[in-house]
Amino acid sequence: MTTYRISQLAKRSGLPATTLRFYETAGLLSAERTASGYRVYGEDAVERLAFISSAKLLGLALEEIRELLSVREEGVCASVRARILPLVADRIQDTDGRIAELRAFSGHLAAVHAALSGPAPKGACGPDCGCTTTTQAAGPVPVTLSPTRPASRPQEEAWRDAPVACTLAGAELGKRTEQWRTLLAKADQHEEIDDGMQLSFPPDTGLAGQLAALAAAEQGCCAFFDFTLHLTPDALQLSVRAPESAARMLADLFGATP
Repeated sequence: MTTYRISQLAKRSGLPATTLRFYETAGLLSAERTASGYRVYGEDAVERLAFISSAKLLGLALEEIRELLSVREEGVCASVRARILPLVADRIQDTDGRIAELRAFSGHLAAVHAALSGPAPKGACGPDCGCTTTTQAAGPVPVTLSPTRPASRPQEEAWRDAPVACTLAGAELGKRTEQWRTLLAKADQHEEIDDGMQLSFPPDTGLAGQLAALAAAEQGCCAFFDFTLHLTPDALQLSVRAPESAARMLADLFGATP
């Protein structure tokens, strides 16, 4: 029976060893131990990781993937399909909802931008000057991109404790990197901040939507990144932070100095 050390399995699967350890901790992957204490994985681990990667690409949560793996171990493909179908249907509904929210938010921003581009009234700001907008965009407005930023202070820093591991591999990782490079090339200023970088862009609502969508997708595979998007009539800013252990990844992707 073929077995792999963690470095061998990482090379065979295209996933970092940190991700394999994370999957093991999360109960998605099992390993035996040699007499010397080294992890060893069976041949089935390769197919198991391919299944996990496929499920991650569908946007499934770890709990859902863990359940699917349990069904898959029963050896009946029809049962696996029957469980995946409603999960994919839910993701389609979620995705359509997010697209609608982003479009509504983009339209709202465009209307505000158009109003603010007109002539300013004389004197100080007032209730009718246009600087204060009370009309809400249709549907929920995705202002906060990070799911790890609730109100309380300890939870705001939850990204610091997230595993520094990316679940993308191979072609998917290369495609995501190219998407970031395309958008980051439009930045006109890079500034180092505590734990990360702040990038400034022209105040373009369409670009804001693209950055928001890509940042949300990035957190789906790299929860240790923390994103904040801020749009004003004069500037569009994206702040990216990460734990110290992810400094190299932050530098490689966003240009920070590790």
